Amino acid sequence: MQELGRTLARLLRPGDLVLLTGELGAGKTTLTRGLGEGLGVRGAVTSPTFVIARVHPSLSGGPALVHVDAYRLGGGLDEMEDLDLDVSLPESVVVVEWGDGKVEELSDDRLHVVIARAVGHEEVLDDVREVSVRGIGARWSAPGALAAL
Repeated sequence: MQELGRTLARLLRPGDLVLLTGELGAGKTTLTRGLGEGLGVRGAVTSPTFVIARVHPSLSGGPALVHVDAYRLGGGLDEMEDLDLDVSLPESVVVVEWGDGKVEELSDDRLHVVIARAVGHEEVLDDVREVSVRGIGARWSAPGALAAL
């Protein structure tokens, strides 16, 4: 998941919104850690569950990474507006875990990443993930926009 995050980071630019969906333990924060590495941001990328949002400034002049965990937010965009994500979005890459149905109105262009853990009885399957990445909007509609993945 971390390697996928590093790869995905090469495609991202300021203003990008990324929604991560997956059950607990699916790898959302691990993917975001890889994004942080790929974007070259400051600070350890850890789950923002209790602080709701963390900002990781760039160390290389690139965009900051704003990492949001919307799991405990149930009020939709109204609650999200209190975080001022719309202010951060133009110059940052904003990644929202558990953002389905809560942040889509922030941007017409977004990536939706769905992570599913493999189901099975073999221990080896615990580390297997199935990931789908769907680009929404004009930013991601160009042919080959997601080809690097």
